[in-house]
Amino acid sequence: MYNAKAFAAASATSPLASTTIARRDPSERDLQIEILFCGICHSDLHTVRNEWGNVNPTIYPCVPGHEIVGRVIKAGAAVTRFKPGDIAAVGCMVDSDGACPECQAGLEQFCPNLTFTFNSPDKQIGGVTFGGYSESVVVNEHFVLRVPSHLNLAGAAPLLCAGITTYSPMRRWGVTKGKKVGIVGLGGLGHMGVKFAHAFGAHVVVFTSSSRKKEAARQLGADDVVVSRHAGEMQKHAGSFDFILDTISADHDINAYINLLRRGGNLTLVGAAPKPLAVAAFGLLFGNRILSGSLIGGIPETQEMLDFCGQHNITADVEVIPIQKVNEAYERLLKSDVKYRFSIDLASLKSA
Repeated sequence: MYNAKAFAAASATSPLASTTIARRDPSERDLQIEILFCGICHSDLHTVRNEWGNVNPTIYPCVPGHEIVGRVIKAGAAVTRFKPGDIAAVGCMVDSDGACPECQAGLEQFCPNLTFTFNSPDKQIGGVTFGGYSESVVVNEHFVLRVPSHLNLAGAAPLLCAGITTYSPMRRWGVTKGKKVGIVGLGGLGHMGVKFAHAFGAHVVVFTSSSRKKEAARQLGADDVVVSRHAGEMQKHAGSFDFILDTISADHDINAYINLLRRGGNLTLVGAAPKPLAVAAFGLLFGNRILSGSLIGGIPETQEMLDFCGQHNITADVEVIPIQKVNEAYERLLKSDVKYRFSIDLASLKSA
């Protein structure tokens, strides 16, 4: 065991503050990674403030962070894919049973014995797992990913959650050249959705409630932008989409988007609205339309996504902050005051 600097919340109402946590020494299949950047995901905020307590109660102290990019500083004797000095990444998962049908299919995110990167029972040393708002982390090699070396590392960090969350359903539902794809919302998830859909060669339409985001959407790769409050603009696209990615986590009219799907079209939810969305059955029945959800991606697909990003030079648009500004960043996140993700420079932890 060794001690590592970190930022943690002591309670649901406490600000994140400097602390020291215990990390296990790397075993023969582990990597010890010096964390260089960690993205801030909205789920970090939800967990820190115990807003998902009815589903997954937060255990304190809580060290969040599951969008981790760093440098390998130690590799166990049985590690084969990494060596000290390599750039590596860790996403939302750090362990699973490896034996269930989900793990065997490379879909570790659905393993019944999954260990999340933070706020999950730590099977190795007991207690709870601590995330990426820390100077280092120790992870089994299977859950460590390789980052293309030419990518901007601060912008690569959010790929480990926002990236795979939007990439995976597009791959699953066959987004390719010639398809018409809608992206609902232009935040942390939505802006990644635009970049991937554009890179896949699709005709990309962004739906936003703000006309001020039109130019930004086009700069990201959108071919068209629809202000969702304007019924006439929405109606022009009725029955024409092959695929729509809905990234909105607030209450909204899902039926307005279902009606934009062509026959057999798919709408996938990746935003988690706090209350159940009312779905009109006829919108699905008339057209054999499909409403589905998607949860991040397995380890093989996450590596595929990172390789794709390397080929197309895709990273998240980030605002890099020192760890000392993390509480301010949380408040700004609540106001959607970031374009489009925060990425923490963990070098700043040395002076915390």
